[in-house]
Amino acid sequence: MERDVTETMVGFARTLRAAGGAADPERVQAMLAALDHLDVLDPSDVYWAGRLTMCADPDDLARYDRCFAAYFSGATARPGRRPPPPVVVRRTTMPDPGTADGGERNDGLKAATASAVEVLRDRDMARLTAAERAEVARLIAALDAGAERRRSRRFAPAPTGRLDPARTIRETLRRGGETSLLKRRTHRTRPRRVVLIVDVSGSMSPYADALLRFAHALSISSGARSGGRGVEVFSAGTRLTRLTRELRHRDADAAMAAASAAIPDWSGGTRLGEELKEFLDRFGQRGLARGAVVVIASDGWERGDAGLLGEQMARLHRLAHRVVWANPHKARPGYEPLTAGMAAALPHVDDFTSGHSLAALEELARLVGGGSGKGSAHA
Repeated sequence: MERDVTETMVGFARTLRAAGGAADPERVQAMLAALDHLDVLDPSDVYWAGRLTMCADPDDLARYDRCFAAYFSGATARPGRRPPPPVVVRRTTMPDPGTADGGERNDGLKAATASAVEVLRDRDMARLTAAERAEVARLIAALDAGAERRRSRRFAPAPTGRLDPARTIRETLRRGGETSLLKRRTHRTRPRRVVLIVDVSGSMSPYADALLRFAHALSISSGARSGGRGVEVFSAGTRLTRLTRELRHRDADAAMAAASAAIPDWSGGTRLGEELKEFLDRFGQRGLARGAVVVIASDGWERGDAGLLGEQMARLHRLAHRVVWANPHKARPGYEPLTAGMAAALPHVDDFTSGHSLAALEELARLVGGGSGKGSAHA
């Protein structure tokens, strides 16, 4: 019961954060703590628990009302001081063995009905309406996709670790030669570089926009941690296009408009082997792929030489820290990687995922952040 309530309210917090609300982790914890003392079946209790913890200033009130209405009932909140829409829940009951007539007793809140947002999480993006695509785009922009961290060559002071002779001597001299505690140091960590290559060919057109928005969310969230660097984005079709600069706009729509203007081969063919060779020839020597997490988002419909793709994937695998392949068709029942391009690439892939829905993009973000895959690349 607690898990269902937590998942529902965390989903609401994501919606509020995507709309610009101050739904940081501390406020989410405060809201959940408030609900521990209230009736989660009472819409008024749920409404006020969120309003008193998730609103930072008066300007947040109207936004909160709109998000509450949209998330829990799918309605559009009207301006004015109106009561919040009801929270629709399903009560789970079971026969009470203590009653002679086999009556039912309330077994608490078993599961809240899935909100419109939660339903969208598992919907295939190729089957979304225009309104649903807009909502998914807002949710993708709110993804907190951090990069995996690696050990740096530089050191930082630490309470434990190897001895730091220089700091120890300086501290001893500062004390006039009096012996002090030994100073220690340890390696710093920094975000591992992430490279995303997104297939924008015709067969990937239902998914390319969402995957580029995912790349933008990763660029923004990782850039905030690494000073604006660490994520490189390319589109691939009939030619390779670098989109790193265009996707550094903080506004998602502005970034997508800039990326669209920069890509000359939207909905064209796919020559992934040639594009991957160009990437490694041009940027491999600069170290973009060396030690990086490389994500290739493509359905594997290779119109060029599949053998060339296999050779370049082997070359990439030797350079990269990890290679992740996101194929939207993987989520379809009975899918087998039988296309020539996919069959040539898969032996050189560390994690094979789908990326066809919002939930799949959340899984992709976890893989980029250093999480292990649910299955092997060859499953």
